[in-house]
Amino acid sequence: MIEWIENSFLFDLDGTLVDSVYQHVLAWQDALDAEGIELSVWRIHRKIGMSGGLFTDQLLRETGGAIDPARIERLRALHAEAYARRSATVRPLPGARDLIEALTRSEIRWAIATSGRMETAAPNLRALGVDPETAVVVTRDQVRHAKPDPDLFLAAAARLGVPIESAIVVGDSIWDMLAARRCRALGVGLLSGGYGQEELERSGALRVYEDPADLLRHIDEVSSRR
Repeated sequence: MIEWIENSFLFDLDGTLVDSVYQHVLAWQDALDAEGIELSVWRIHRKIGMSGGLFTDQLLRETGGAIDPARIERLRALHAEAYARRSATVRPLPGARDLIEALTRSEIRWAIATSGRMETAAPNLRALGVDPETAVVVTRDQVRHAKPDPDLFLAAAARLGVPIESAIVVGDSIWDMLAARRCRALGVGLLSGGYGQEELERSGALRVYEDPADLLRHIDEVSSRR
């Protein structure tokens, strides 16, 4: 059993706890194709982790497409439909369940804060074995702004009843690390979403690990003890 750790943990979901980043990338490609928007897959991947609205704003700006609320909503709905078709292939990342179970056994508070809406987050939570009715889960539906704004992590900390300054934000993207910096939380990066170590460190990650299993093995490096 882990020694008591005073810090709480705020987890991103896609690419951090579940192996779903590339399903999202391909779902966005399907949505963009349906709207006649051509964009390379690597450019889509670079924006995974943002909110869907900010994501589509940036993509349309890059491609010179018209940015209007109706088109953004169509893209969001098309992405959700395409992602649902792939959601059965989503699996927890190595060590994700073990990490959550270890924290829970040691009465260490944790929450999930995802830029996805509940319609896309729900199958990922099921794959992870997390019930949003009993665990603290904050989705894009519940906050005004998503990453790189800090609203998701601030809301998660508030629901846990912990100061954000003592929270450890665990994420796989530069958007998670930027959001952590903006709310004065400690950022810890994982390589399991496809971003490199230097990118995560430049965005504010104090430590970078391969995946949840690697973080669990080194958890004493990022947390304080009572």
